Amino acid sequence: MRRGKVRDVYDLGAERLIVATDRISAFDCVMPNGIPDKGKILTAISLFWFEKFAGKFENHLIAAEVGEFPAAVKRHRDQVEGRSMLVKKAEVIPIECVARGYLAGSGWKEYQQSKTVCGIQLPGGLKQCQQLPEPIFTPATKEESGHDINIGFGEMAERIGQKAAGELRERTLTLYGLAADYARERGIIIADTKFEFGRLPDGRVILIDEVLTPDSSRFWPVRDFSPGRDQASFDKQYVRNYLESVSWDKKPPAPALPEEVVAGTRRRYVEAYHLLTGRDDFEEV
Repeated sequence: MRRGKVRDVYDLGAERLIVATDRISAFDCVMPNGIPDKGKILTAISLFWFEKFAGKFENHLIAAEVGEFPAAVKRHRDQVEGRSMLVKKAEVIPIECVARGYLAGSGWKEYQQSKTVCGIQLPGGLKQCQQLPEPIFTPATKEESGHDINIGFGEMAERIGQKAAGELRERTLTLYGLAADYARERGIIIADTKFEFGRLPDGRVILIDEVLTPDSSRFWPVRDFSPGRDQASFDKQYVRNYLESVSWDKKPPAPALPEEVVAGTRRRYVEAYHLLTGRDDFEEV
C-alpha cells in the first residue's frame, strides 16, 4: 500500500500490516545501509507503550504475534516476525501532533531569533536544551516527501475543525506528560515527540503508527543531562552528527554509514529499550 522511509504498509482488506524495516533515514534521505534489528527494537518499544497506555488511549493494534496474523502473512514469518503489527484500518488525521518539553533542534534555532517556538512566545533567557516552563503543542503538516511544515494551532483548527484540534492537543500533551514522567524515572528524558492519530469508521479517534520511539522522539540520558549544550542521545541524532561531519550536501544519494556508526546507533536503541522496559530481549553487541 505504501513504502515509507523506514516502514512498509500492506493492505490486507479488513486490516493493515505495518512492517518496520531496518532502514534508517536522516535529513529526509534513506541511508544505503541499515541498523541491524532496528525495526524489531522500535516495534517492541511501540508495543510496550501501547500496552502501558491501552486503558487511557485507544490504539490501532490488533496483534503483533505472527501466529495471530492472516494465513497470507504467516507464509512470510521470517521477514515479518518481531517487526510487524496487524492494525485496524483508520482514516489518518493529516496532522503531526508534536509535544515539546525542552528547547532543542529547530525550536532552539527559532528561539534564538524571536524567543518563540513555532510562533509560541516563551520567556527570555532560556538555554539550549533547557526544560520549558511547561510542555507546548506544536502541530505540523504531514508531507508525503520532504520536511513536515510547522503550523499554528489556528491553522490546524481550520484544517480539521476546532473541536478535533482541541481534543488532539489535549491528548498529545497528556500522553507526553505521562510518558515523560515514566521515562525520567527510568533514566531517559523525552525532550519531544510526535504522535499520529486516526479516525475509525464509527468516529472514534485512536493512536496510530509508532509511538514514543527514538525515531519519533528525542531521547536523552538523564545521567548526562546539562542545559546549555547539545545532549548525548539514544536516538538517531548520533547518525545526524556523523553526517554533519562529512562532506555531503544532504541530497540523495546518501553516504553509507561506517560500521562504528551502525554499531553505536544500534547500541543506543538497545539501551533505550532496556531502560524503558526493564527487558533484555536484544543482545548488546
